[in-house]
Amino acid sequence: MKSTDIARRDREIRRNQKKAEVIQRKQGKRDGFTVGDYIKLLSEKFFHDAEKIYNIKSNNEEILLLIEEIKENIDEKNWDTILRKAVKNTGIKKKEEAFKELKEFFSS
Repeated sequence: MKSTDIARRDREIRRNQKKAEVIQRKQGKRDGFTVGDYIKLLSEKFFHDAEKIYNIKSNNEEILLLIEEIKENIDEKNWDTILRKAVKNTGIKKKEEAFKELKEFFSS
């Protein structure tokens, strides 16, 4: 067997292993929500206009349940990312103020 044939077989084996890893990784993500899914869900729950978000500190059950689910399923290092991007998706002008209120509400 020539060295080129051996190298070709090695490349083919590595390619097949990588395909199997990618398929397994994609199937594993479908079990639960990703960070992006939570960002989208949270931003959809907000009642807002062009200026600010109104239902952050209200006792909205949907937001409370979603926050509890985020705390259970997502690592703490990603919480700020979810909150910041959810606020950004609303397109309001006072993003930083809304983020601070939401983070304060999230911490309690």
